[in-house]
Amino acid sequence: MPDPYPHPRARWLDPASGELLDAGPLLRRLAQRDAVLLGESHDVAEIHRWQLQVATCLHLLRPDMAMGFEMFPRRVQPVLDRWVAGAFSTAGFLEAVAWEKVWGFDAALYLPLLHFCRQQAVPMLALNCERPLVTRIGRDGWDAVPVEERDGMTPAAPARPGHRAHLARLTGRPEEEISDRFLRAQQVWDRAFACNIASYRATVAAEGTPAPLVVGIIGRGHLEYGHGTPWQLETLGIRDTAVLLPSEAETLDSDMVAGIGEAVFRLDRPEAAVEPDARKAR
Repeated sequence: MPDPYPHPRARWLDPASGELLDAGPLLRRLAQRDAVLLGESHDVAEIHRWQLQVATCLHLLRPDMAMGFEMFPRRVQPVLDRWVAGAFSTAGFLEAVAWEKVWGFDAALYLPLLHFCRQQAVPMLALNCERPLVTRIGRDGWDAVPVEERDGMTPAAPARPGHRAHLARLTGRPEEEISDRFLRAQQVWDRAFACNIASYRATVAAEGTPAPLVVGIIGRGHLEYGHGTPWQLETLGIRDTAVLLPSEAETLDSDMVAGIGEAVFRLDRPEAAVEPDARKAR
């Protein structure tokens, strides 16, 4: 049985080899990618602090950067644009995006990231679609939904081998209980995030400006092991991506983390999770 990888606090680790990585060279390499996706558990404040630190470093290295958020459906993109441009108080912004309905986790977890974008004039991208569309496509399939009602998405590429097993691990269910409907619904989210990242980069490039780095703030279940959003991005022609993940474990199982992402960062042990708002929509 392979030995576990020791993972000291405040260090980056290569999950393919167990090698500890120096932050400077790693982040300089990452800053040249098309997209860097920062996986999260939504209710852990320590993870959002880590995301902010990584985003700050990447922005210093690559000022032509945008930040995409799973938390926002595409229809609120004009509100995000106005927030970055200096409109709204914080309370006014949260009201304008209907935070309690579209996300519902404590806004304080995300406010440092939102204020970073505003302070540094980093474009914010609404990556999500509407929940009823996820339910509809999951139940009826893509062909049953007219193109004009797909919220700007193209149909998801077929899942990679192993995606169903990954969802089974995430949900703690036997693989045979992961239905086609459930898998298809998950892929709607994966495809929405990918399509909105790809669309933004293409729009900027069409204006004669090099396509920017997009940093994605996305739940880790949509990113791990190359499934989900990384795969959907690849099928859209965006192949130079990286997934970064946090961990609080002192050692990592070498078999379990192989292929999970490009690098894993060891956090402080998080404090107790913040309870989600009872009105959370998902």
